Amino acid sequence: MSPKNHSRAQKGVSLIIVIVLIMLSMLVALWASRSALFNELIVGNDADYQRAFEAAQAMIQDAEMDIQGTKADGSACIPVSGQPRVCRVPDAVNTVWFVDEDREVGDLIAILTAQPTGCLNGICAKRTGPQDFWNDPTTLQAMIGNNVGARYGQYTGALVGSTSSQSSNAILNRTAAGTGAWYWVEVMPYDPNAGNSGLVTNGSKMLALNLKPYVVYRITAIARGLKPSTQAVIQTTYARQKTKN
Repeated sequence: MSPKNHSRAQKGVSLIIVIVLIMLSMLVALWASRSALFNELIVGNDADYQRAFEAAQAMIQDAEMDIQGTKADGSACIPVSGQPRVCRVPDAVNTVWFVDEDREVGDLIAILTAQPTGCLNGICAKRTGPQDFWNDPTTLQAMIGNNVGARYGQYTGALVGSTSSQSSNAILNRTAAGTGAWYWVEVMPYDPNAGNSGLVTNGSKMLALNLKPYVVYRITAIARGLKPSTQAVIQTTYARQKTKN
């Protein structure tokens, strides 16, 4: 092979090597960008769930204040002018509220069980079907309907701040249909003799409940994130104690 032809062959091999290196570099760059996008997606989903979980926690606290009839600072809830439902003052707007006497529990449950969902304005009769209603899209859609669940601050007057406030949870500000957060409080009559049975206290009276009235409440809070696929659920029980004998 002449020196001239040998030089051309070397240049051809060099060109192939350069092309291969460029393609490898492009593949590495593409892999890096896809990895970054995937990591960003994971972080974004996790952040959205944490935001929804915090909103659900706030809903649980708001429900407890609703049951107690208090504000966040522990003071008695006072009706707000222009907001007839705040503090659940019995009137034409508030047809159900958290009763104080045992004799009123039956009437409250009768009103609730007459509702298609068993709930009215965030207060519910004890569920008799599947307890995880949030896993049934049809049931959940009915439960988040108007006048079924309760929104944050709707019955306590609690404020979520402005939409531009860094301290407010954006989910609690969302009140459009199907978005935001809700809570439901099931009213479950409690047997006053259960505190003296081995089923609850192992023969001891130490855990006997001093309830007002003899009712245990089960609170379910659901918050939907800013992404359609994000949903956080918290469920807890609450017993309102008597402050005086």
